[in-house]
Amino acid sequence: MCGIIGVVAKQFVNQTIYDGLTVLQHRGQDAAGMVTYHEGRLYLRKNTGMVRDVFHTRHMLNLKGNMGIGHVRYPTAGCSSSAEAQPFYVNSPYGITLAHNGNLTNSEELKEDLFRDDLRHLNTDSDSEVLLNVLARELQRLGKLRLEVNDVFDAVSKVHQRCRGGYAAVAMITGFGILGFRDPNGIRPIAFGERTTDKGKEYLIASESVAIEALDYNLIRDIEPGEAIFITKDGQLHTRQCAEHPKYSPCIFEYVYLARPDSIIDNIAVYKARLRMGEKLAEKILRTRPDHDINVVIPIPDTGRTAAIPLARKLNVKYREGFIKNRYIPRTFIMPGQAVRKRSVRQKLNAIGLEFKGKNVLLVDDSIVRGNTSSEIIQMARDAGARKVYFASAAPPVCYPNVYGIDMPSVNELIAHNKTEEEVARVIGADWLIYQDLDQLVAAVRKGNPKIKEFDLSCFNGKYVTGDISEDYLHHIEEMRNDNAKLEREENEENLIDLSNSI
Repeated sequence: MCGIIGVVAKQFVNQTIYDGLTVLQHRGQDAAGMVTYHEGRLYLRKNTGMVRDVFHTRHMLNLKGNMGIGHVRYPTAGCSSSAEAQPFYVNSPYGITLAHNGNLTNSEELKEDLFRDDLRHLNTDSDSEVLLNVLARELQRLGKLRLEVNDVFDAVSKVHQRCRGGYAAVAMITGFGILGFRDPNGIRPIAFGERTTDKGKEYLIASESVAIEALDYNLIRDIEPGEAIFITKDGQLHTRQCAEHPKYSPCIFEYVYLARPDSIIDNIAVYKARLRMGEKLAEKILRTRPDHDINVVIPIPDTGRTAAIPLARKLNVKYREGFIKNRYIPRTFIMPGQAVRKRSVRQKLNAIGLEFKGKNVLLVDDSIVRGNTSSEIIQMARDAGARKVYFASAAPPVCYPNVYGIDMPSVNELIAHNKTEEEVARVIGADWLIYQDLDQLVAAVRKGNPKIKEFDLSCFNGKYVTGDISEDYLHHIEEMRNDNAKLEREENEENLIDLSNSI
C-alpha cells in the first residue's frame, strides 16, 4: 500500500507533486520521495518520514523541471530504511526512475535472472527495484539510441510477461516522458487526469482519483488492467493495452480500508461502497439478532464511520460519536510492532464517557486484522461505563495474508485465522461479534460497477487471483512479515547507522 504520482506540465511540477503526495499520505507514512527532470538533469530527494518532514524549502528549490514522479511508502516486508525509499533510479539505458505500489510475487526469481543474464546488481530488498531493472532490461534490449513511444509499450508488454503479482507504477525516462502502467489483473489502483492551461495540456497520474481532483485536474479514467499510458515531455498522451489476457480483479480491501472515501476506483465510489457495507451489515444483524438490545451505535474513527451511519439508521438505533481522534498519530495498521500499535491506540483515541455510561454499545469498524486495536478500544468502552460492548466488522474475517502489496501480517498474527466468530469475540473481549458475509461485501462494492466480475478477495478466502501462490511462498512471506522479523531488521539497520556514524 504505497502512493504514486507522475506529472507532465508546462511549469515546474515540484509543488504539484508535493501536494499530491500529501493527499496520498494515508497510503504510506514510512518514506517519501520525488524526482524531477530539467534541462538534461534529474533532481532527486527522498528519505524516511512524512512528506512534510522529507521536503524542506531547500529541497523544493532544487527540484526543478516540468515533469517528475513521486512516492509515499510503507514497507510490506523490507525495513524502514532510506535506502528503500522511492523513486529508484538506473542510469542505463537512458536514465530511468520508477515508483511502484504493489508486490511482485516472483521477485526472487527475477533478481536471479537479472544478475545471471545481465550482471545487474540490486542494492535493496525492494521488489520495486526489481521491477525497475526488468523494465530497464527490456528497453536496453532494443539497442536504440532514440526511443519511440511504441518501444516503451513493447517493453511494458515484456514486463507483463515476466512479472507476476500486483503492481501499479509510474516511471520517468529522462528527457522523453512519463510512463504509467498496471498489472494485467488490475489489482492495485492507478488513474490519470488532465487539465488545459494557456500553454497547453497537462497530465497527472496518481494512485487515487482524489489526488487528481484535489490538484484541479479532471479525472479521465483509471488505467485498465494491463494497459500502459505514456506522456511525452511536451504533453502528448499515448495509450496501449500491453497484456495478452487482461482481466479486472481489483483488490477489494482498497474499498474496505485503504483508499480515501472521496476516491473513485474503477468507477466505484469508495464512500458509496462503504455506505452499502453498513446497510448489508445491518441486514445481517436484523436476520441473526432480531431481538438485539443495542442502545447506541458508535463508530471507530475514521474508516468505521461511513458504514456505521447507515447501519444505525437501518437498525433504528441512535448514532453517536463516542471517540475523539488525535489526528497527529499515524494509522496503527501500518505501525511496526505490536507494542507500538497497542500503545498508540489510547494516544490516538479518547472516549466520551457520556455516550457509553450504562448503555449497550455497538462499536463499528472497517475490519479486524490483528485484533489488538479492537481489544484496546473495547476495553476503553468498558472503562467509560458501557454496560455491554458489541462489535461489528464491515469486512469478513481476515484469515490469510495479502501478497499483492498490503502489509497483512503473518498468518499466526491474524486473529481470525483458524478461529470461530465466538472465539474471536472472547479474545478481543466483546460480548458478541458480527462479521460481514463475504458475498455481501462483494455485492456492496460491485453495485458501483457491475462490469467487474471478480475481485481479489485473498485476505478473506485464501484464493489468489494470479494463481501462482504456493505454500512455500506463503511461508516465505510469513518469515518476512512477522513482528519479530521486522524488529530484527530494524535493529540491524540501527547497527548499520551506528557503524556509519563511528567511521
